Amino acid sequence: MELLVISLFCFALLLCVLLNFSILYALVGGLCIFLLYGVQKGFTWRQMIRMSFAGVKTAKNVLLTFFLIGILTALWRAAGTIPTIVCYASSLFQPSLFLLMSFLLNCVVSVLTGTAFGTAATMGVICATMAVTMGIPLVLVGGTVLSGVYFGDRCSPVSTSALLVAELTDTNIFENIRKMLKTALLPFLASCFVYLLIGFFTPHGGAVMDLVPLFGREFQLHWIALLPAVLILGLSVFRVSVKLSMSLSILTAIPICLLLQRISIRNCVVFAIFGYRAQDTEVAAMLNGGGIISMLRVAAIVCLSSAYSGIFQQTGLLDGIRCKILALGKRFTPYAAMLCTSALTGLVACNQTLTILLTHQLCREDESDPQTLAIQLENTAVVVAPLIPWSIAGAVPLASVGAPTVSILLAVFLYLLPIYRLFLSFLEKRRQPQTS
Repeated sequence: MELLVISLFCFALLLCVLLNFSILYALVGGLCIFLLYGVQKGFTWRQMIRMSFAGVKTAKNVLLTFFLIGILTALWRAAGTIPTIVCYASSLFQPSLFLLMSFLLNCVVSVLTGTAFGTAATMGVICATMAVTMGIPLVLVGGTVLSGVYFGDRCSPVSTSALLVAELTDTNIFENIRKMLKTALLPFLASCFVYLLIGFFTPHGGAVMDLVPLFGREFQLHWIALLPAVLILGLSVFRVSVKLSMSLSILTAIPICLLLQRISIRNCVVFAIFGYRAQDTEVAAMLNGGGIISMLRVAAIVCLSSAYSGIFQQTGLLDGIRCKILALGKRFTPYAAMLCTSALTGLVACNQTLTILLTHQLCREDESDPQTLAIQLENTAVVVAPLIPWSIAGAVPLASVGAPTVSILLAVFLYLLPIYRLFLSFLEKRRQPQTS
């Protein structure tokens, strides 16, 4: 029975992918399937609904943060924060260093904004535009962008995935970030070396694109516009609450919008709700986005996925699979079991959020320490999901920059991190008998 239920859900997900339908249809269908399963197991409809809401309730803090992120990213655009960062950063581009700088700049912007999709749609698009002017293949740029946007998506204090992992594991996000940076240091440096090496052997031509005149048509590019980003980074260093940090950054961006960029209060409110919309068409193609509306889809995915979590926990639907994963963890290592699980759930889930939730649901009993569990989720589910060709986690950023799907093969950081951690997990297991 359990296998049939899971198979039906997998079929619904794959059908949506093949027909290019929104993944939300499959998630709603999956909720109906799981509710019917619970009723067949002897639970009442009222009990099943309560299970669903109990799961959603666990994500309430994440949902509130999502809406703050929507407002923040819109007002950072309107205040000129992101354009100013991009203009300062673009001066660093040199043809032979282009791939390395593309990776690093997407890392920086994704850490600042906490969104892989938003970074790909801004800095990623800019990098792709520059690559075209310099004759650098987009397939290479797609790999650097995908690596860079998920570097920040993994370890930004305003990242939805990092916040979700912290909420699921009941851990402190700033402590998680500290450990994430530590565990990713060598893969990050190795990725930089690989992109530097490829860049030196990549033929190129043309001139570096000057973005100051372009963004100057829409914004006053002044260092004051950097304050909202500087503030949130500074507060993060002192481990101030994420919601408070974002709220203060939003409050800092508003007077900059009003006084520096000459935007009316009414337009600030409109941008905060519906996202920033530039008047200049070329700027709009690179910068439009953000707003509460932009977060509704991911919020719906989290709500539905969290509802699954409540149902799975109470009905025992995944108990059989969980036992096999526990056995796999004992035979090899808990990290190896989680990496395999995240790859399988990523193949089915087709999005990062559900991959994280399902991996946590299946593997949480294999690791007793919440902090270790959080870092393992960040080093598996968060970075594996974008490597699935049909998952929106990788497809959307690549589509944003116009890169082919094969660019996934060049997302070096997303491969090196889990492989490096897998190697260390086996190394630690070999050492255990010697130290016991």
